[in-house]
Amino acid sequence: MYDDEISQYLRKNGFGAFCPKAVLFDMDGVLYDSMPNHAYSWHKAMAGFGIDMPEAEAYKYEGMRGVETIKLKAREQWHREITDDEAQKMYDEKSRVFSTCPQAKVMDSVMQLQQELKSAGLKIVVVTGSGQHSLLEKLVDDFHGLVDKRLIVSSFDVSRGKPHPEPYLKGLAKAGVEPWEAVVVENAPLGVRAAVAARIFTVAVNTGPLPPEALLAEGAGLVFNRMADFLSNWRKLILRPAAV
Repeated sequence: MYDDEISQYLRKNGFGAFCPKAVLFDMDGVLYDSMPNHAYSWHKAMAGFGIDMPEAEAYKYEGMRGVETIKLKAREQWHREITDDEAQKMYDEKSRVFSTCPQAKVMDSVMQLQQELKSAGLKIVVVTGSGQHSLLEKLVDDFHGLVDKRLIVSSFDVSRGKPHPEPYLKGLAKAGVEPWEAVVVENAPLGVRAAVAARIFTVAVNTGPLPPEALLAEGAGLVFNRMADFLSNWRKLILRPAAV
């Protein structure tokens, strides 16, 4: 099963084998059901600065570093470039609003998935655009024994966020693996684009309001509607002969 998808991936990237040793997870919308909180926070915080950002639009920019999202919106609506300090001040307000939201729950089935992956000997890496220290600390606590802080890539580790491949390239480096030795689990179009640009086989779990076509269009190798569906099928993708 999934032979066609893997063969297509290998041909596209010129690789001779697919032998995963690490799984790289996005955080928001993959590990946590947190995107509704982020969408609300973006809308409310940006409105305070005179930037129109509907909640639904937050999903469009999901995965991008917060300061980069703000600079993009300022460029679109104010028709000027803003400084890093201006963008950071606005992002700090978004983080403050987010801190007032109800605590997001761990995504259904993802902890069991990580437990099974770890038992099978795979490394677990988290690659997130987040720059909120409280969220990163909570991640390590909530996924105790599964997520190692040394294997987290956050906005503090990169100069260019998703959709640039740098975050996932950094994730590969931290895990000590090559692109054909990894699988990415994403839920956002920009995150999928970043992972595909890093030449990693990308599984999209569509936990948000976007149509599956939005993820396939960015190059996702597989799309699942729920994390539970990927949990039921991950062995067929990852525990397989090395070459196709």
